[in-house]
Amino acid sequence: MFKVLLVLLCLVLPWLAVLIKEGPSLKVLWAFLLQLLGHVPGVIYGIYQVVKD
Repeated sequence: MFKVLLVLLCLVLPWLAVLIKEGPSLKVLWAFLLQLLGHVPGVIYGIYQVVKD
């Protein structure tokens, strides 16, 4: 259930979902920069980071 909520959060703020899942790291910075470049790449990267084990 938690992953589903994180995936839904990825649709709005991918960097925040990655921050909740991974904690402060470079992955959060990548998600934020990709969202600035275009929302769709940030969403794709965020979902990838949240879903992978």
